[in-house]
Amino acid sequence: MSEPQTHYRTCNICEAMCGLEIKHQGEEILSIKPDKQDPFSRGHICPKAVALQDFYKDPDRIRTPMKKTADGWQEISWEAAFDEIQEKVQQLQQAYGNDAVGVYMGNPNAHNLGNALFLKKFHRALNSRNIYSSASADQLPHHTASNYMLGGGMVIPAPDIDRTDYMLIIGGNPVVSNGSMMTAAGVPDRLKDIKKRGGKIVVIDPRRTETAKLASEHIFIRPEKDALLLMAMINTILTEGLADLGHLSDVVQGLDDLAQAARPFSAEQVAEVVGIDSDTIKRIAREMASAPSAVCYSRMGASTQSFGGLCLWLTYALNIITGNFDSVGGAMFPMPAFDLLAATPKGKASSYGRYQSRVRQLPYGNSEFPVATLADEILTEGEGQIRAMFTVAGNPVLSAPGGDRLTEAFENLDFMVSIDIYLNETTKHADIFLPSTTGLEINHYDIFFNSFAVRNNAKFSPAMFEKKAHQKHDWEILKALICRLTDSEDDGITPEMILDMGIKNGHYKDQGLSLQTLLDNPHGIDLGPLQPCLEQRIKTGDGQIQLAPAFYLNDVPRLHNYLQTEADDRDDFPFDMIGRRLARSHNTWTQNAQRLVKGRNPVTLQLHPDDASALNLSSGQMARVTSATGRIDIEVDVNDGIRPGVVSIPQGWGHNHRDTRMNIAATQPGVSINSLTDSQRIDPLTGNAAFNGTPVAIQALSPQ
Repeated sequence: MSEPQTHYRTCNICEAMCGLEIKHQGEEILSIKPDKQDPFSRGHICPKAVALQDFYKDPDRIRTPMKKTADGWQEISWEAAFDEIQEKVQQLQQAYGNDAVGVYMGNPNAHNLGNALFLKKFHRALNSRNIYSSASADQLPHHTASNYMLGGGMVIPAPDIDRTDYMLIIGGNPVVSNGSMMTAAGVPDRLKDIKKRGGKIVVIDPRRTETAKLASEHIFIRPEKDALLLMAMINTILTEGLADLGHLSDVVQGLDDLAQAARPFSAEQVAEVVGIDSDTIKRIAREMASAPSAVCYSRMGASTQSFGGLCLWLTYALNIITGNFDSVGGAMFPMPAFDLLAATPKGKASSYGRYQSRVRQLPYGNSEFPVATLADEILTEGEGQIRAMFTVAGNPVLSAPGGDRLTEAFENLDFMVSIDIYLNETTKHADIFLPSTTGLEINHYDIFFNSFAVRNNAKFSPAMFEKKAHQKHDWEILKALICRLTDSEDDGITPEMILDMGIKNGHYKDQGLSLQTLLDNPHGIDLGPLQPCLEQRIKTGDGQIQLAPAFYLNDVPRLHNYLQTEADDRDDFPFDMIGRRLARSHNTWTQNAQRLVKGRNPVTLQLHPDDASALNLSSGQMARVTSATGRIDIEVDVNDGIRPGVVSIPQGWGHNHRDTRMNIAATQPGVSINSLTDSQRIDPLTGNAAFNGTPVAIQALSPQ
């Protein structure tokens, strides 16, 4: 028997980039612990990391290509699978046009070096505009704000959490997410450090989240009212003469236009609708403006709502007008060793608004259409109808709005291909299933999340286990498909070659940084704290920050109309539903690890004691939740940590697929929140899904 070995790598389940120390003997994993020598994660991991071994060894994981037949799933060879895909895709595109074939990409692609580098090449080979991803169910307002204000969708500022004196968190729960659009392993300790150095953390959220419990102050807000709050804060700062652009005073355009847009939204005017008194609104605005350093961090609660675009625009604007943009302790810009912006010239024409979706005329942005309209594009007949789909590491039936209608849509496709490791609610509809390697079998480097990191660093993790001869990495599958679709030969380029070249020619080339340097430093390399560098990051043609783009100003009247007409007379659906994130879960796919789902049912309906009393409900009882589009029955959790009139259900659960080859999630708790979400509820400005604030009704069910 071989001797025990120690392997160091970065966990690739979520974006926290936690360093791991894995001891193994051959293919037997002995332990997974935090790497205390990792300079970025500083000895932090969460429970999900231990499950990496489960995904590697899971007997339910698919390891050979499969084809759906009248007699069920049958294993086929890679060549046979590629042959059929090539034939069907070319046949459909020749008959109905290139856009007849669509692509959906799930969140795990952002955690995969090969896919991050080769998916765009695959899109070009397919030559279809019908590209969709989890981004428009999550973060599209972030990219849109960066595009219109800073000239590029990936010019994303990250909170300088380790040096800030005042952190305002709106609709985010980084203690559980470890950041999210703010890569920061070990957020609890980082937040505690803010308070230790005399700083303050204020959380604005309809629920007393795990982050709120660590904060200096938690303020309840009504769902979907964040843009009104931000407008009132900006109004306060500008009318009281508290604005200070700092070192950006010569590069900010549009301050007067922003002031005019904010004028109708005083704290007094919005207070009742927002659910926060005017004195509190003014106080937190003044606190942020007067703190030595401050940062406003808005996330899922602000992003996935009907005013998500305005929320993120106003978040950026608030940081800018308080002098906390590109400034120590504020919203700063990482300088990653492999820079996704390196190939983006200043003043490049944006793809935002270049097209509109066929059925609902939703905006094209970030090189994709909103996933909220994917089912429409499949089910609505006519020229341009999607007739075939590729899904890559995604389960939109559980993660995109209107999951039940997406099920119907996938059932009606002429052809479907899924690249994944599991049969699930989405991939079970595929005609061809292409299994990929994952986790411990792949070389890993965080291309995307180093771009959002709160400290510059670089780390490469070689595969811990060699893939088997019959297996293919995701990027190898994509390259094979590219060659088939373009009738070309494999050029021999690997992700590691691209990574090495990018690092050697990147920001740290004078330090001799290369892929070999990273291999020689298995714990990673600390490249220092974030530094003011906007001049190098901004991609507008003139190098100016656009504080008040017409794109946003034109949407302000919708917000003002909402302020004037918003009412509580929704008798049919009187409650506002919001989602919540769980520390032992990440989107949909981690629920195949039994160690992460065992124990008490986490998929519950949280509601305030006053609401529970009025409905004659108690914890542990079953309730029926109904929306305009569906209903679910769910266990009740009476909780005083949620605002009256608001209920919360975790998103991404509801596995119920059974197959003769496997039995997915037979013991997994939960129902799908996507049976309640409505694909018609979007932020019309960006097309992002509006999960939060979904109107619902609740009734008690008789005890079983």
